[in-house]
Amino acid sequence: MGRKKSQLETAPAIVVDEDELLSDSQKEQKLADIRNKLAETRKDKGVRGYILRNSNTATIDLEEPEKIVGYALFSSQVMDSSGEISDLFELGNVKSILIKGKETNALCMKIDDNKICIFMEKTAQNKDILKRISP
Repeated sequence: MGRKKSQLETAPAIVVDEDELLSDSQKEQKLADIRNKLAETRKDKGVRGYILRNSNTATIDLEEPEKIVGYALFSSQVMDSSGEISDLFELGNVKSILIKGKETNALCMKIDDNKICIFMEKTAQNKDILKRISP
């Protein structure tokens, strides 16, 4: 007697983006909270500025406004590259990235659909800043 083959089908995983479940007013409140935290962080010694952006708005506060385009391109590339590296090495969700330069460090993170990049001197306390900004 022959063996009967059976096929087992599995349903695709359902992924729910928590940010999509939030109302517009909740999203606005989260964005306002992040802006307030960044404004307080901007006062810290060694913090040179930040860029906060999402699909609708961008907030930029930098010591060197003439370099806004360079900083914006840099932060965008870091966020895009981190996603590609995460996918390539199957790292999962990247919460934050610290880029250490010769004179300046950049702490980049994503909170919901908000992308944040904080520029600071090498002596700034990036761990403290990360703790304050993270939800």
